[in-house]
Amino acid sequence: MGQQTSGTEERPAGDSGRSALRWAMSLAAVGVFVMYQSVETTPAAPRSADNSPAAVASATPTPAALPTRTAPATHTMARSKPVKLRIPQLFVEAPFTELGLTPTGGLAAPPADDRNLVGWYKDGPTPGERGPAVVAGHVDTTKGPAVFLMLYVLRPGNPVEITRADGSVAVFTVDSVQTFAKNAFPDKLVYGDTPDAQLRLITCAGEYNRATHDYSDNVVVFAHLSATRQA
Repeated sequence: MGQQTSGTEERPAGDSGRSALRWAMSLAAVGVFVMYQSVETTPAAPRSADNSPAAVASATPTPAALPTRTAPATHTMARSKPVKLRIPQLFVEAPFTELGLTPTGGLAAPPADDRNLVGWYKDGPTPGERGPAVVAGHVDTTKGPAVFLMLYVLRPGNPVEITRADGSVAVFTVDSVQTFAKNAFPDKLVYGDTPDAQLRLITCAGEYNRATHDYSDNVVVFAHLSATRQA
């Protein structure tokens, strides 16, 4: 995603907020964009609802298997668009916007002017349907730290709740949190079809390259549907 930069080496707007979080939690935070981060440079797009490729995937190594589960899967749900994401451990409550594909076939990023917004890949499964529902969010924007700043802090067993347009809530249980280099992104593991309802939360991580205006890695949270309830 193209962007304009000032050409200076000044620290970006979100750095002070990240420093405070890093000090308070004694954790290494991910790098900060000069302007804003993008999830669109993952090597391939998600798969469509019928599991046909939404774009040509690049050749990448295929990991051996999905992460080990921390809780049994539950039944799948009918299709219904996501409305709100809640991650209790991160104090996240964010509305959804729909995401499509960029002209180059990558996953588009949510709008960069809203720090508390997540995007759902609209041509894939909805959260709770069979298959991997793909949700992307920014690490930071020009206005400061954003919704997925601390995504990498999640651990197996943590809950992720998604309220849907039909009034139901899909509750997912985190199985693992993994970091992948963007030039070796495991398309099949992240976007490939699954026999049950799963969730992928994706954001950027690693070193920020000022020349390419992009991060080196992606953080991916793997989770599966473990409960449902009414909102």
